[in-house]
Amino acid sequence: MDKFLRAGVVAGVVLALAACGPRPVGDFGRARPSFTHDTAMPAVGGALARARREPVSSFNQTDQEREMHDRVWRFLVSPHTQDWFYDVAVELQRTRVTPALDHKYAPDRYYNWLRSTDYRSSRTRYATVGRDIAADLDTIPATFLAICAVIEVDRQRAVAQQGLQLGGEATADVAARRAENDMRIAWFVRALNYRYTSYNYALDHLLVETPHEQSMAVDEALRQLHLFVGRANRHDFCSGAQGGLTAGHAVVPSRYATQRIDTEIVLPK
Repeated sequence: MDKFLRAGVVAGVVLALAACGPRPVGDFGRARPSFTHDTAMPAVGGALARARREPVSSFNQTDQEREMHDRVWRFLVSPHTQDWFYDVAVELQRTRVTPALDHKYAPDRYYNWLRSTDYRSSRTRYATVGRDIAADLDTIPATFLAICAVIEVDRQRAVAQQGLQLGGEATADVAARRAENDMRIAWFVRALNYRYTSYNYALDHLLVETPHEQSMAVDEALRQLHLFVGRANRHDFCSGAQGGLTAGHAVVPSRYATQRIDTEIVLPK
């Protein structure tokens, strides 16, 4: 096939797949099985990744890798917030149809969604931010454990490969799978930082737009989330420390620590 015709076919397939939208979800926001998103797009994405000279492994996924992918995916999307997380772009990146796109995400999208949502009370926006942070805090520990398990699988693969000295394709697959797992872990770290930055941005702007005493509870939740963000940035997934509060790491100061708090209740107009 002529290379220009091949490029046109691939482009047409990519556009058709992209038009399918984000990955479908079922109960509790969990990914729902889909031929397009679970088979077709990954197949096209694998071919495109190879064309970009990115590592692509032919290994089957271990149970640990599958669990890590499932748990990390929850931090890459936010289907309830009208594409705050660029859910279509996330799906193209997840299936490797495109290279990494999340480096360019803007932190104001979450706040803009909050502003555009017609809540009956302005206090409800603080409650929404608090619930979203709480959901992250509830699922981060298990996600860290899943990542830790994959790190151990990669270590065991390397030891087995060195001992058996299979060479050739097996050696390439071991290196490629390690690179793929590292990329997925790095994506999770960036996503967690993006969530924290977006919540922080939203709280700062809500304090100016609709000040309420509920902001203090959200600020405290953000301080707890920041501890996990610090652990993720250090790739400290296996220590088991609750929130990463260990010796030598100071508690993040509250934004209220050096300012007088006005707790006057401002009634909505």
